[in-house]
Amino acid sequence: MAEIITPRQIIKGLLEGVAPPRPLFLPIVFSHGARIENLPVRTFLTNPTKITNSLRQIRAHLRSDGITCYFDPFLEAEELGGVVHWDTEGRTPSIRWPQDTAAGELPTGRSSFTETSKGSRVAVAVEVIRRLKSVVRDDCLLTAGVTGPITLAALLSQVNLNDALQYSKLSASALDFATSVISGIAKALVEAGANALFIREDILPEFSTEECAEWASQLATTVNIIRFYQALPVLLLTHKESFTTNRDVILRQHWDCVICLVLNGALPDGLAEAPESGGTQFGVALPPEAFRVGGSSAAELDESLWRAVSKLRPAIITTTGDVASAADVERLNELWENVLR
Repeated sequence: MAEIITPRQIIKGLLEGVAPPRPLFLPIVFSHGARIENLPVRTFLTNPTKITNSLRQIRAHLRSDGITCYFDPFLEAEELGGVVHWDTEGRTPSIRWPQDTAAGELPTGRSSFTETSKGSRVAVAVEVIRRLKSVVRDDCLLTAGVTGPITLAALLSQVNLNDALQYSKLSASALDFATSVISGIAKALVEAGANALFIREDILPEFSTEECAEWASQLATTVNIIRFYQALPVLLLTHKESFTTNRDVILRQHWDCVICLVLNGALPDGLAEAPESGGTQFGVALPPEAFRVGGSSAAELDESLWRAVSKLRPAIITTTGDVASAADVERLNELWENVLR
């Protein structure tokens, strides 16, 4: 009988540079718990008991390699004084800064991230991880997400992410500040017991070689902290065109993390050559809308993902963000079974 390799053993191998025998299946399924608990997402995000209970229920039905303990794109911004505004249904958030903060300036009143103060949602995330760590089995990974330095610096500087982003428009102080905040939060999460952390970059500028090297250096601060705790850092690049534009300069960097790229019907440009670029491990990320109930392109997505797995042998299969609360969990299971056929 062949030896069964656990997800934690796969992570240990990845940290040592060993290609996994199969990809880890780690879809980001978090706010679905608010639906289970019949709560608005804004309320759900602040209640560790409700989060923990719902995630245990999700775990019972979702055949993945782990649990998403916390995932919120505005977590860091709120820690730094931003105010999260929700729509009338309490579902779609946006961030606003104090009126005395001009565009391009850092918010005042916070000069660093100092652990998890009472009432902080980072403290909620830490508590969820600690609770789940005490009850899950060794075959279950605990994951969470933090924002990447460029995305957070753009958010802090009130840059419109829908516009073409220029690296020169992001101040060095904003990037340094973002890096220190992300590193502090990542340390709190892996200290609590997270096995893998997604570092999410929603948009990238068109880099010069020097700018890309500087970005990689900023990321390395957080990556090294995560690896120190024997957890797996995963760089989640959610904007396919950003990778295509920067493919060559990105692949010339040395990465001590898994890089996940968007797969939405076709292989990401340049991914076929990635396994030969410095030994970097790559993964694929699926858009959350692919799992909406009644989706019409399920068969095509399954087939494209199967081809990607067969050809590229990715280390991880995940999603570009939190799967919508109305998503069909059974559809996720079906997709995974089809990929492993």
